[in-house]
Amino acid sequence: MTAVERHVGVPVTGDQQAVLRRRISGVLVASQILGGLGVATGVALASVLAQRISGTESLSGLAPTAMVTGTAVASMPLAALMTARGRRPGLVLGYLVGALGAGVVVVAAVIDSFPLLLCGMAGFGAASSANLGARFAAADLAEPDRRARAISNVVWAATIGAVLGPNIAAPAGRSVSGLGIPATAGPFLWASGIFLVAAVTVAVLLRPDPLLTARALAPVEERSAEGRSLRAGFAAVAASPRARLALVAVAVCHTAMVSVMSMTPVALGHHGASIDLIGLVISGHIAGMYAFSPLMGRLSDRFGRLSGIGLAVGLLACAALLAGTAGGSHGRTAAGLFVLGLGWSAGLVSGSALLTDSVPEAARAAAQGLSDLVMNTSAGLGGAAAGLAMAQAGYGWLNLGAACLLIPVGALALFTRRDLKQVRGIGGSASAAHRTTASPPDSAG
Repeated sequence: MTAVERHVGVPVTGDQQAVLRRRISGVLVASQILGGLGVATGVALASVLAQRISGTESLSGLAPTAMVTGTAVASMPLAALMTARGRRPGLVLGYLVGALGAGVVVVAAVIDSFPLLLCGMAGFGAASSANLGARFAAADLAEPDRRARAISNVVWAATIGAVLGPNIAAPAGRSVSGLGIPATAGPFLWASGIFLVAAVTVAVLLRPDPLLTARALAPVEERSAEGRSLRAGFAAVAASPRARLALVAVAVCHTAMVSVMSMTPVALGHHGASIDLIGLVISGHIAGMYAFSPLMGRLSDRFGRLSGIGLAVGLLACAALLAGTAGGSHGRTAAGLFVLGLGWSAGLVSGSALLTDSVPEAARAAAQGLSDLVMNTSAGLGGAAAGLAMAQAGYGWLNLGAACLLIPVGALALFTRRDLKQVRGIGGSASAAHRTTASPPDSAG
């Protein structure tokens, strides 16, 4: 274990590994709460601020779009930094850039500059990218058969920020009334401070670095620096059918969720729903996304990653059926959005765990960054297409389109399961012995 001590500065053997896992998980949960709170506080009034500065409702959607774009663009630079230096520098940089972006948004609001607002929102998105990266940091030291649970615990922590953020947006706006800052920009000033606290929390407490520790604990043959480049991460995903399935599953589940969720308030408004009712529906959706993620993690660890992805496809298809056929039934729409959140949670947790299982340790950070890049880029395109589909065909057809996106994922999962069963049948007991030590039980479903 001297290699571990040399790399991370402390021994992490036996029971100490369990203690280290719990401590790192606690730090990641705290940073996730802070980061989620900052993102939710700012996003709550992003469209309203964009409409005030631009003077037109037609441009209001560009602010959240810029944030999603910033989240996607930041994924690969942060992944490259994590690959080279560990999780801590990447997460800290993401939160710092997010804090800077939030500050730029405040300046844009003061001087009424719409282009500057979009630039600030793009930087703001880096904090969201850091929050997404935290789920993979939780998996670095997790035991193989508990990776999904480790990921899901960090995802669950976002529930707190997602619920509290919109509720403190109004007090945050009132708090800047004497500073010459528009009330709609107040939440971004608060978000900037929250991101700074998150950055300090990670910089001070996330020690030793979980990724560097995992590398030090890896077998000697897996410690080569040659396998840690972005190119090696891309090659690892391309070479593994399970990794390709994981990447596609996460991207499609996220895109389907964003597409339907973003247009649901519009659809509810068309059927006479009040703002309060719309808020309740979206709150139920967020609860489905985050609050039940520990359950999804346990199901994925117990029954396998492919089963978790299959559950996600089934839940998302049911959600599209419920919401797409709801018409004027607000209760049916609310049920559909809640199930939509559950499906997203199952897909994100199982897909993230499967990706981590399926690539070599050295290439994981790069592969995970690629996954986040594809996921957020797809969601950005899906959100833009959802608006066009809503305008041209309606909410029901939008849900049908989202359901159709799931067909390739389900087919790919079935083919992957079949191929793995064939390999197991050929490999016999030697393959079974290898799986027992190298991957979680039933990880192939």
